[in-house]
Order: sequence, then C-alpha cells, then structure tokens
Amino acid sequence: MNAPANFTRETVSLPIEGMTCASCVGRVERALRIVPGVLDASVNLATERADVRLAGPVDRAELIRAIKDAGYTVTASTIELAIDGMTCASCVGRVERALHAVPGVIEATVNLATERATVKGSVEVAMLIEAVAGVGYEARPVNRSGAANAEAEAQKEDERRVLSRDLAISAGLTLPVFLIEMGSHVIPGVHHLIASTIGMSASWLIQFALTSLVLAFPGIRFYRKGIPALLRGAPDMNSLVAVGTLAAYAYSLVATFAPVLLPAGTVNVYYEAAAVIVTLILLGRVLEARAKGRTSEAIKRLVGLQAKTARVRRGGSIAEVEVSDVAPGDIVEVRPGDRLPVDGEVIEGESWIDESMITGEPLPVAKYAGAVVTGGTVNQTGAFAFRATAVGGNTMLAQIIRMVEEAQGSKLPIQGLVDKITMWFVPAVMTLAALTFGVWFFFGPDPALTFGLVNAVAVLIIACPCAMGLATPTSIMVGTGRGAELGVLFRKGDALQGLQNARVVALDKTGTLTEGKPTLTDLVLAEGFDRADVLSRIAAVEAKSEHPIARAILKAAEAEGLVLPAVRSFESITGFGVTAQVGGIRVEIGADRYMAQLGHDVGAFAETAARLADEGKSPLYTAIGGRLGAIIAVADPVKATTPEAIRALHDLGLKVAMITGDNRRTAEAIARQLGIDEVVAEVLPDGKVAAIKRLKALGPVAFVGDGINDAPALAEADVGLAIGTGTDVAIEAADVVLMSGSLKGVPNAIALSRATMRNIRQNLFWAFAYNAALIPVAAGALWPVSGILLSPVFAAGAMALSSVFVLGNALRLRRFAAPMAEPARVAT
Repeated sequence: MNAPANFTRETVSLPIEGMTCASCVGRVERALRIVPGVLDASVNLATERADVRLAGPVDRAELIRAIKDAGYTVTASTIELAIDGMTCASCVGRVERALHAVPGVIEATVNLATERATVKGSVEVAMLIEAVAGVGYEARPVNRSGAANAEAEAQKEDERRVLSRDLAISAGLTLPVFLIEMGSHVIPGVHHLIASTIGMSASWLIQFALTSLVLAFPGIRFYRKGIPALLRGAPDMNSLVAVGTLAAYAYSLVATFAPVLLPAGTVNVYYEAAAVIVTLILLGRVLEARAKGRTSEAIKRLVGLQAKTARVRRGGSIAEVEVSDVAPGDIVEVRPGDRLPVDGEVIEGESWIDESMITGEPLPVAKYAGAVVTGGTVNQTGAFAFRATAVGGNTMLAQIIRMVEEAQGSKLPIQGLVDKITMWFVPAVMTLAALTFGVWFFFGPDPALTFGLVNAVAVLIIACPCAMGLATPTSIMVGTGRGAELGVLFRKGDALQGLQNARVVALDKTGTLTEGKPTLTDLVLAEGFDRADVLSRIAAVEAKSEHPIARAILKAAEAEGLVLPAVRSFESITGFGVTAQVGGIRVEIGADRYMAQLGHDVGAFAETAARLADEGKSPLYTAIGGRLGAIIAVADPVKATTPEAIRALHDLGLKVAMITGDNRRTAEAIARQLGIDEVVAEVLPDGKVAAIKRLKALGPVAFVGDGINDAPALAEADVGLAIGTGTDVAIEAADVVLMSGSLKGVPNAIALSRATMRNIRQNLFWAFAYNAALIPVAAGALWPVSGILLSPVFAAGAMALSSVFVLGNALRLRRFAAPMAEPARVAT
C-alpha cells in the first residue's frame, strides 16, 4: 500500500509477555503483519519485543489488539511526565481526559501539586506530549537522574523568580491606579483634589495607561492561556481571570474614549478592578509557588542524603570516583564521618552507623563483618570496607525516594468526587456569571449595566477552583513526606485513606512481635534416651532447614560441642515438621499435630507441655526410631518495643490480634503478657489469609508481617504493612513499609493516616464551603437585605487567599507529632 505523502515510515516497538518458543514468535509476527498499514514485523524471543515497521498511520490499539487476539499480552509500562501550565482542578481534569484518549493508555493520573502525570499503558511518549499540547499545556518526560532533578528544581526556582518579578511590576503599576480611583471613592477630598488639578479625564487616561501595562506584561499569562482555552470550549481558571479583567477593562475603555455609547448614569471606569485583580492573583501564585516548594522538602532532603563520590579499591590503590561509577562487587572504603555511597556488606573493620534517615531510629547501629549497610547512612567512629551489592536506582535510598514520589503522585479515592465536580465547575461558573449579569441588567436598579458588570466580574474571579485542585494532593505530599522522615513509607497513596479506617491490627508473631531469633530453652527426654545423642540427631536434621527454630537448635548443639551425624532423605512437611534418616535411624521433629499424624501419643509429656506453654514457649516433639524421644522448648524473645507499641495501638482505639502457628495455650500466654485482644493460633502458613478474612468481621483489618509466607495475608488485608527488615516479597505485597524493625511504626502510620485524611477533609470543606458561600455573595445575594455588594477587588483577594489557606493547612502536617516518636538526640 502507498503511504501518505507526508508520512515518514516509522518503527513501533512493543514489549510482549507470554512467548515461550519459536512458534510463539511466528504466531505474533503473522498476527501483526495482517494489520492494515503494517509493512513488516520482527519479533525477538530473547528480548520479548516486537518491532513493527509501518507503511502508513496505524492506530497503536490495533497492534495491541492483534497481539492479544494471538494469545499474548503487551506489557504496560509507566511513563511520568512533567506538565507545565496547570493552575487549577479543571486543568487537571482536562489533561487527564486528553491522556486517556491516547490509544494504548490504560490509566492516567495527573497531580496539580507535583505538576506531574503518571501514565500506564503501551504508548509512545511523543503521542502523550502531543495530546497534552492539544489541550493547551506543555509536557516533557521526567528524568530521575540527579542532574535532571537539579535542573528541574532550577527551572521551578526560575519560575518563582519570574512570578515574584512580575508581581513587583504589577504592584508598582497598580498602586497609583488604586490610590487615584479608590481614594476618590473613599476620601471626598481626594476626588476634589484630582478634579481641581489634573482633572478626571486625565486621571482616567493615567489609569488607562498604567492598567494597560499591567495587563499587557505581568497579566499577559492569563490571556495567553485563558483565551485559547475558552475558544476550545474548555475554559479554565485563566479563562475566568481573562474574561473578568477584560470585561472590566473593555467597559472602562468605552467609558474613557466613547462614553456616548453607554446609557446615562453608567459612565464609570473599573481600571483599578482589572489591575488589582491581576496583582492579587499574582500574589496568590507567588505564595502558592513558595508553599508548593515546601511541600516537597521531604523528597529534597532524601535526595540530599545521596553521596556524590565513593572511595573504591581499583588496581591496588584507592580511587575517588563518582557514585554513578560504582559497580556491584566493588570494594568501597569508608572513613569516620563519611556518608555511605551505596548499599553493601561489610568485609573488613567495624563501626557504628547512624541509620536514622532510613529507619527513624535515633541510636547508631553496630556494624561488623557480614553486616548489611545502606547507602545514605552516616558512618560514626570506625573505618571499614564493604562490598557493593546495590548501586544506582537499586539502592535502598533510591527505592525509598521512588516509593515516596509514587505515593505523592497518587490519587486517593476521595479525589474522585472532586474531579467529577471540577470537570463542570468552570463552565458552570461562567454560566452563573452570565446569569448574574442578565438578572442585574434586566431587573436591577440603575445604573443596571454597571451593577451587572461588577457583580458578574466578581462571580468570575471569586469562583476559581484552585483550592479544590490543591486540597488533596498537597496534603498527600506533606503527609507522605513526613512519613518518610519517621521511617513509614506509603507505597501506595490510597493506603493513606485506607489505613485511617482500620479497626483491627493483626500481627504476625515471629519476627514481628518477637525478635525472630529463637533460642533452645528446654530439652526433656523420654525414658531410655541420652541427651547428647538426641540433641545431635535433632540438630543434624534441623541443619538442613532454614526455619529460625532450626537455627536455635543447631546453635545449642554447637555450644555443647556435639558432632553431627550424616543425614539422608531430608523432607520438610509444611506446617507440621521435618523428617530425615540420621545414622540409619528415622528422626521426626514437629508440633503435637505432626506427632498425632504419625501415631505417637504425646500424653507422657502433657504436664511438661502445659508448663512450657504457660511460660510462652513453643513446645516441639521428636520421635527417634519410631518412639517418642523428647520434648523441646524454644522461646523467641519479644521485642523490647512491642509492649509499648501495643499500648499505643489501644490508645488509638484499635483492637490488636495475633496470628501464629503456635499451639493455642502458648499463644494465649504471650497474648496475656502483651495485652493482645484476639488470638488466632495453630494457623498453618496457607491459613493466614483465612484468618484475615475471619478478622474482617470485626472491621477493616491492617495486617503487619515480615516473612515470605506473610505476602498473601498482606495482600488480603484492607491495608498491609511490611516490616522493612523483612523479605522483599513481603515488602512488594504491602501497601505500607515500616523501615525500622520494630512495631513503633504501626501506631505512627495509623496516626499519620488519620491526621492526613483529617487535613484533606478540612481542605475540601474550605474549598467547597468557600465557593458555596461566596459565589452567591459575589452575585449580589446580600444586596436586597443589606445593600452589600462584593467588589471584584475583594473577590480577587479572597480567591488568592483560599489557595494559600489550603496550602498552609497542608503544611501543618510537617509538624505532625508521632505517638511513638523518638526523643531528639543530644549532641555529644
């Protein structure tokens, strides 16, 4: 087929999931080649990508559909764009609709506070940028490199500087206009002074000249954006300002240069209204820009924690290199006072490291050979060397920054209502302004034209939806940033909203309530068995297991200097125990349910088991050669911070539940010690999800866990909180990550969620109540009963202050006091 003359042949690249062999490749290629407009298709199994050469314009959605019909899927990628030119909630809705309309886009979220759009789907960046430009805004891809971040911050600083400069110019030009016109109205002597010196005509000409400069230079931004938006049938906040100020300015022009066109008694000028409106709105923009800068300070502080250089062993000497040049496996040397450049494992030396920026814990942590260290933390006293294990975007600090940015850019469910309202808000306001003008013009007192104009302009100016658009995202930004400072990372923004509703906090026991490092405390033998023989056989079997209890038994055998016999045929029975052949004899180790399954009667140890359970210890049994040989007690000490954290949860009005595989008697003993309300005991690893479902009968459940087997329960809970020192799988399944290894982060996270949502509700109430109350006042609703009208000048001031109020209220979250915040450290 012939391509259009103006079409440049292009190649579209698509990531594909589900291909396993060469026949899959052929199937996808054939499916793509029959799409009209496709010249050729080449699919690579190794890279799992399809490169499609186009002979003409082809809808990307057609290519995706062809791949899907062939039985495969196109991987959705996430693209982040910086959006310039948005000023209010209606801008957000317009950009989102434009992005959703691009073929291949699955989801698009736009955030006014961060001025960013997050797009998920399979789509070219150029198409997204073009779509945004089509509705009057500018977009560019977000580059997450340090240099790009610095460049973006410099650009924002330039914008703030330009705004401040234009405000100064506008204020300087507006002040004489305001003094001349308003002074004449307020102070009779000023009116006579002007009339007897320069004359009223000359004063109007001066006001005309100064106001024209205000509108043509500092105020031109409103017309460049507002008028095209209005012509496209998609008015925004700039359109409201543009129409309002131009109406006042045009009316004043007619009054100044063609007064005969106006009815008698209506010849007045409103230059000061147009000039003051521009000045006050610029003032609001300046204050808003400064406040927005403060909302992202948590991210700036995190970025500032990244080291710039590293001392790396290269070719037998130490070389100081850029952090970006450090590779996994490099040996990095650290001196006292150094900030660690990347993540790694200590191989030489020892020291104390301040990890408060990661965990929120104030006390330095001892590090020695084999210990894990984190980039961005600060070395205290000693010198050591470590092997780099994660660099660049894979470091813990980079992941924290990424999680915080994603949470800050997310949109809460509560925002959906705001979006629906603001979509129609600006057109509704313009309709209301026109209606206001009509009512005053046809039914108002003389001079009706003047009254109609002034009140319509006041309605246009006061109803700007800036505060609505900023109400939610600014609170999210400040709240998630404060959380990061406390070691609480909201991986998903909607966890902020979900966590406030939690009524039950369910806690996994091992590694969450406890240290996760059990120790062998008791070994009681059956008659005819030798302690050393039994312990060596048990330890030999447990040496094959990764369970914490196994390590406790092995450590006890090593402490007694026992030689472990050879082991064959090891088998782990999930949720029950382990078995193996040790020196030709079958050894079975597990809980009472495992012994019952094997046909062993544990009644002989009933009294001992009851005593151990009452002491909060977990009894295990071993059978050797088909006979019950011993009962073992393993205790996992409770973390020092656990009792205080549970009290804090109770203070927040929450029920606390414990989910454990321990037998009920042991579990209830621990629960009594800690004051836990609900106990779900004897739960097999795959039974935690069912336990969460049962607990939901008491209310929304927040589950806290740290292990691989906790991941399904974390996903099942209304909100999942992962202990940050746990496994990557658990962290990926969670909505919230607690960077410290203690439970203190749980009450902190819940209290912060409640404070943030309370702040959002305050902001939304202000934004909506402000408009609901003042739009009728601006339209003149108080005139019949009190003779009060709202000047457009005061309307502009009120509009600017509404956004500043919302931002200021959100910034209060920076001072959020966590219920379990650590006391400040005293410098020594």
